Amino acid sequence: MEVNISLGQIVLAFVAAMGIPSAIMGLIIWRLERRIDKREKEQAAQEQGQKDLFVLIVQGTNAAIALGEATARAVQRIPDAHCNGDMHDALDYAADIKHKQKDFLTRQGVSSLMD
Repeated sequence: MEVNISLGQIVLAFVAAMGIPSAIMGLIIWRLERRIDKREKEQAAQEQGQKDLFVLIVQGTNAAIALGEATARAVQRIPDAHCNGDMHDALDYAADIKHKQKDFLTRQGVSSLMD
């Protein structure tokens, strides 16, 4: 029994044999790209959440300092409250920390803009 195969059939068989592994690899790479994109999106969302958390922490700190200052000033105005130097020292300390925090955040913002 003799099988006759033309050159066109050989080329077609060769192309088909090469196309199947390429198609499989293409599918595998496509799936990997989708997984990578999904992880990158999740990581970006997590980073944004962390940034939002830091903003809330700074705002909470500012609110706590403002509340402490307001309370201390209100207590100072009460005639019967005998405020010692601790109240004034605490107010000075709160103001100092508030300014240091503001300066730090300003430097970070400028540094971020320059990068």
